Amino acid sequence: MNRIWEFLSQHYSIFYKVFLFLVSLVILVSFFPKEAKFKYEYAKGRPWQHDDLIAPFDFPILKAPEEAEKERNEIMANRELFFDFNIQKSETIRTEFIDNFNNYWALKYGPSATNKNLKEASLERGLKILSSTLNRGIVQTIPAIENKPPDYLITLIINNTAEKVRLGDLYNIHSAYEKIKNMLAQSEGVDKELLKQLLEETMTQNVSFNESMTQKELQNYLNQISSTRGMVQEGERIISKGELINKAKFQVLESLRQEFEARLGQDSNYYLILAGQVLLVAISLMVLVFFLYFFRRDILRDNKKVILILLVLILMVFLTSVALRIDPQFIYLVPLCIGTILIRVFFDTRLALYVYLIMIILIGFLVPNSFQFLFMELIAGIITIFSIVNLQKRSQFLFTAIVVFLSYSAIYTGLNLIQEGNFSTIRPVDYAMFGGSALLILVAYPLIYLFERMFSLVTDVTLLELSDTNSKLLRELSMRAPGTFQHSLQVANLAEECIYEIGGDALITRTGALYHDIGKMNHPMYFIENQVTGVNPHDELTYEESARIIIDHVIDGIEKAKKAKLPEQIIDFIRTHHGTSKVGYFYAMQQKDNPDEKVDPRRFTYPGPIPFSKETSVVMMSDSVEAASRSLKIIDEVTIDNLVENIINKQMETDQFINSNITLRDINKVKKILKKKLMNIYHIRIEYPK
Repeated sequence: MNRIWEFLSQHYSIFYKVFLFLVSLVILVSFFPKEAKFKYEYAKGRPWQHDDLIAPFDFPILKAPEEAEKERNEIMANRELFFDFNIQKSETIRTEFIDNFNNYWALKYGPSATNKNLKEASLERGLKILSSTLNRGIVQTIPAIENKPPDYLITLIINNTAEKVRLGDLYNIHSAYEKIKNMLAQSEGVDKELLKQLLEETMTQNVSFNESMTQKELQNYLNQISSTRGMVQEGERIISKGELINKAKFQVLESLRQEFEARLGQDSNYYLILAGQVLLVAISLMVLVFFLYFFRRDILRDNKKVILILLVLILMVFLTSVALRIDPQFIYLVPLCIGTILIRVFFDTRLALYVYLIMIILIGFLVPNSFQFLFMELIAGIITIFSIVNLQKRSQFLFTAIVVFLSYSAIYTGLNLIQEGNFSTIRPVDYAMFGGSALLILVAYPLIYLFERMFSLVTDVTLLELSDTNSKLLRELSMRAPGTFQHSLQVANLAEECIYEIGGDALITRTGALYHDIGKMNHPMYFIENQVTGVNPHDELTYEESARIIIDHVIDGIEKAKKAKLPEQIIDFIRTHHGTSKVGYFYAMQQKDNPDEKVDPRRFTYPGPIPFSKETSVVMMSDSVEAASRSLKIIDEVTIDNLVENIINKQMETDQFINSNITLRDINKVKKILKKKLMNIYHIRIEYPK
């Protein structure tokens, strides 16, 4: 049991990574539909690349989506409109007219009976005009009948009986008023003015639109639309090898595919489909593992980075599967290029492209018309990588979004022209999808910040912000310890030049060098570069006390960096820039002044750790050499050469670089660059032979 536990403890990292990939495998497979897939790939406008295809069974030919949509639109445009002729309302209007007539007459003429004949004649004429108009019908005006010709037919329902009538056979409210005016003009022996006012106020529509009946009938017609147009018999040749897939052939193939998947989905073995999906996803993940193992072992060793890559992969596949379940046309709304951006920002372009390839291959198993999908996404992803090769500003994301939109649009247009030979099938809504996907790329901005915090990683954009000398911490350093600030600038310049030459991350090297001595802000006057008054506070301290203050600037710097929430990658430069070296001057003075006393070297030794990368090693060398060069009394080519050689050789002798991936060749290159740069700084000319 102890041996098993010991074995597991020794190989914990490997088992943890296996666990991560198994969990990712399960999650990714869960996004896949458990249905069989049609095995042939085809696209409109391309030749049929497979053997002659013979119909394996009878199946109907489905109408193309645009054909079905056209039929639907025609039915919608020519739908039958139903109206109710409200007889009861007509009677109510007549009764209301009589009551209003008596009231108006009394107001105008008073209760006198001398004008009885005029009153009866006016009432009789008014009722005749009203009945004549209402009996014909005044139709309710709705948008569907506006601008329709007089011979346009509608269905009129009178006492539960429907009949077709011409729209011109009915009045609208305007033509009814015109009718009233004409009939009054031909009337004699009546009060025309009173009748006109009363009829215009009383007249209203008595033929109303029956929306429920109209919709019900429309739905009946829509339900009768056939989704098919013909049949293909079993054994019939569908398409021959090399034959061009035109519009008609494409629709037959689509019909076969849907029928095939429907039948196979009913009869297929769920577990066999699941096994196939597990196998394909496992192979895809294994290819990713092999790539990391052979080319980027540094990433494979870091569990946080592995989790980040797998999380991006899972997130993009998940979003695509959700979009497909809602509506397949939404797949181009999914901002897959965000995955490329995230991997590129945290790692490099090569890994970004490789992970993106794995991502779109996995998604290709999910989406319909996978060839077109893969082509569009591959080109868009590559162009996205090109647009952020040198990511220095967050505003570049906007440029990337524009480039992605243009890429999608151009590829989509080209594919449609190849397949159709015209612009008729190009849908504006697809361009809207591309625009939405491009805009969603801007979500990468907060995601990068979130992932930086979650995985303790740092991006070039963050490093650029931190390396700004006007940032809060560097500004404070320049105010409280100006000599240290100038020293840090020189170290940053030296280290950046060296790392460019030997290969490494120049930006993180420069940023780390700028912050490596921020701990000196606590006691700036105890460091010689800040002593401008000629007073040295170490004169009043013991050598051990002075060494402790000097050593503590590393610990103080780490505390300040953590308080300022600097990334761990920058704090590593503070930890390692002195490694486990000694405070040489005070250690030597302690031995000199106390020859009979055994000096404890631990009291004069920095706590470490030693550098563990090219970048931290270069900063250590640059820091030591730059600081020591300020103490030279005679500055020439020989003294600088001896200074650089002695300091770096001493660091090598004390094993300061044994944990770093820096080589002896790299160290020799660094020596040459430091010598050259120091000579330039101090304006030393090479002595030419006489």
